[in-house]
Amino acid sequence: MVTEVKKDKKQVNIQYMRDKDAQKVKGIFRFHERKGGTLDFSYKFYKGDPIEDYHLTDDQIYDIPLGVAKHLNRSGRYAIHEFTTDKNGVPSSNIGKRVARYSFESLEFMDVNDMKDTSDMIPEVTSAG
Repeated sequence: MVTEVKKDKKQVNIQYMRDKDAQKVKGIFRFHERKGGTLDFSYKFYKGDPIEDYHLTDDQIYDIPLGVAKHLNRSGRYAIHEFTTDKNGVPSSNIGKRVARYSFESLEFMDVNDMKDTSDMIPEVTSAG
């Protein structure tokens, strides 16, 4: 009986995650590696779901499922390793930084017309007291 309750909770959780990942989000696809390029890929959410093909072009606005947006932001990076040696001369490797190949920027909380280049802006810092 305990295993049946756990199984039912797991099924409810999977259904909740499936429904959430299927919700559409609006955003801009950025292909950092190839400006103006197109990324073609296939994606399947969960077991039993169909495989869907996506063709996303740099700087275009799309309504895509949240699960696909999360996938783009998680999978589109590669690590650059730093190699160091400790005081005993033992070499080691660390991830120095991650470089984004592509990403999906949500427009859910902003309007595309409000977006502007802010690279030349200097943030203002104020003290609390």
